[in-house]
Amino acid sequence: MEELLQAPTNGVRDVIVVPPVLASQFELKIGLLNLVDAISFYGFENDDLHSHIRRFTKITQTIKLNQVLHDVIKLILFLFSPEGAARTWLEKEPPNSITTWNDIVSKFVNQFFPPSRTTNLRNEITRFQQKLNETFREAWDRFKNLLNKCPHNGFSHLHQIDTFYNGLSQSDQDSLNSAVGGNLLTRNTQEALTIIENKSKVRTSRNKPQVLSASGSSFQDAAIIALTKQVEALEKHISVEY
Repeated sequence: MEELLQAPTNGVRDVIVVPPVLASQFELKIGLLNLVDAISFYGFENDDLHSHIRRFTKITQTIKLNQVLHDVIKLILFLFSPEGAARTWLEKEPPNSITTWNDIVSKFVNQFFPPSRTTNLRNEITRFQQKLNETFREAWDRFKNLLNKCPHNGFSHLHQIDTFYNGLSQSDQDSLNSAVGGNLLTRNTQEALTIIENKSKVRTSRNKPQVLSASGSSFQDAAIIALTKQVEALEKHISVEY
């Protein structure tokens, strides 16, 4: 029978204050604690804090216990999450200064994702340009990674699509425009995003000057036709709903 560990009810040096647990029996399996420990956050310069919080949240979402609030579970499990410099910093925080999950996120973002880093990432997103030898798929993946690293970037979805489109090579812009029979940016956000996602699934050669063979041109034409049909189908679906 798998060994069980009684969950703590007090934070590290009382920095994290966990509300009283009303459930008569409340135990967390060691396997679960090991899972949290496996994604420990150390606070290194290259550590992705937002990715860590997303993974941690996904783990806690798998736990449902009667008479135990979800935020209580997250507060308890997070005690096992920081290591190294991150744990040292946490233990030096004022006693009783963390009482909610939002407190944890706010404090860690302020400490390990300072405004200067947000500004740098926002600038990197704004200045996005497709590289010379970068395929459309690689460019889209790189752009999405930038957005994931800075989820509080403040850019609307429309602004994000506009920034990505304007950073593309002329040939990829033309391909997107052909798929919608006009300018991609005249379409609504969801349609434009669908076209971009579908195009990113089409394997193409790298973005560099070259003469396309007849077969290569036919392949791209076929891909554009397929994307156009998907947009037309989406438009019909939208018109039926409204």
